[in-house]
Amino acid sequence: MDLGIKDLRVLVTAGAAGIGLEIARAFVREGAKVHICDVDETALAAVKKSDPALTQSICDVSDREQVSRLFDDALKALGGLDCLVNNAGIAGPTGKVEEINPEDWDRCLAIDITGQFNCVRLAVPHLKGSQNPSIMNLSSQAGKHGFPLRSAYAAAKWGVVGFTKSIAIELGPFGIRVNALLPGLVAGDRIRRVIEAKAQQGGVSFKEKEAELFRNVSVKEYVTPQQLADMVVFTASPRAKTISGQAISVCGDTNMLG
Repeated sequence: MDLGIKDLRVLVTAGAAGIGLEIARAFVREGAKVHICDVDETALAAVKKSDPALTQSICDVSDREQVSRLFDDALKALGGLDCLVNNAGIAGPTGKVEEINPEDWDRCLAIDITGQFNCVRLAVPHLKGSQNPSIMNLSSQAGKHGFPLRSAYAAAKWGVVGFTKSIAIELGPFGIRVNALLPGLVAGDRIRRVIEAKAQQGGVSFKEKEAELFRNVSVKEYVTPQQLADMVVFTASPRAKTISGQAISVCGDTNMLG
């Protein structure tokens, strides 16, 4: 299927590994031009060798000065902007709400929700000049169901959904589509660390906690980064020009997070 996004100009945050890198590669396969950023210099160096088509910057999205430099780099490399993928995020602390370190709470929200604002505010003036503009904000099933012992992460991801819906209404008159992606249990190192932390909190084994999480999922398989990338690329294409303001779940039908 030709998605009609050849030469689409795309910025993907946290694009040097995991979901972000899979999204960047999926866009490149469709002929798009992609700039990535990341905080991990080692990962960026590896991508420079493995994926030379991707231009890149180092950036912590919670730092507005760094985000400003990122946009300078991206606009120079791409020649404009058609699509912003706000993928950057951290897992944040695991623990009882009264025991969470306030600094860990602040850091989680600074990256997972304020970081998206920091990027969107600079992207919008350029997206208004695009013929096919879109924004995809990464949320989570924790932004739909809540996630006990993961209150900072859940709060941020609920915030992403509200932010997405609000700016979709604001930006719709300019033809800018804004959606949120809500992954379920995504295969990779992050979910492994989360399950390990929750298992330790509950005094159970990794396998027991993993089975408990999948008990409330209809399709009992991990979501793959490729599945998420496919959805992001489709929603950035002209074929999705009336899809906006949506919280799009790719989760195997998750009914609860425990």
